[in-house]
Amino acid sequence: MKKKSIGLLTIGQSPRVDFTPSIQHILGDTVDIVEAGGLDRIGNDDLHSITPDKDEITYISKLINGQSIKIGKSKLLPLLQEELNKLEEQVSAVIMLCTGDFPSIISKKPLIYPDKILSHTVQAILPKGKLGLVVPLEEQRNTLTQKWKSMGVEFCVEVASPYEDSDIKGAAQKLKNQGVELIVLDCMGYNETHKRDAMDGSGLPVLLPLTLSARIVAEYV
Repeated sequence: MKKKSIGLLTIGQSPRVDFTPSIQHILGDTVDIVEAGGLDRIGNDDLHSITPDKDEITYISKLINGQSIKIGKSKLLPLLQEELNKLEEQVSAVIMLCTGDFPSIISKKPLIYPDKILSHTVQAILPKGKLGLVVPLEEQRNTLTQKWKSMGVEFCVEVASPYEDSDIKGAAQKLKNQGVELIVLDCMGYNETHKRDAMDGSGLPVLLPLTLSARIVAEYV
């Protein structure tokens, strides 16, 4: 059987050794992974160029040195497009490693957005009731609130970063106390350990976009 190739496009730097092994495990040995990152070609001395402007949509990702970095969306979009153009020459489909929305990105191959997978999954399993969201940054609260409001879902939000020493278990407990029935860790940076912490803190089902997206792609390939 000929191996298939899937691209992973992170908004930070690649490779993402913190979670690519989890995706590979789900996709299996018959699928090759090719990684690229929006910040791959930016030197450390120039990282200031992607700092978010005031009131700009802000994302957070990881550098290969292990540090986290905040990224302004307007600076990120052209960088992602350039990396995607190159990545698509090597793979049959690409997973966008971010739960953000990038409608201006143009793709020639299937481009899988975890954001869309999450929203449809929530709508499928929680048609009524209250959703709990754990997000990485306080400055993302308003943006993500607007995103989930457009889906017609009742929800509560707590902040706990996957890249810093933060209390994800405590955030999940606070959401449980607010009456939520399902929790979403709304960032690709959250991993299986974060999911276990959220489940331990709340006793509720928790959706992890990292593994959820990989399982959908495994069906596709």
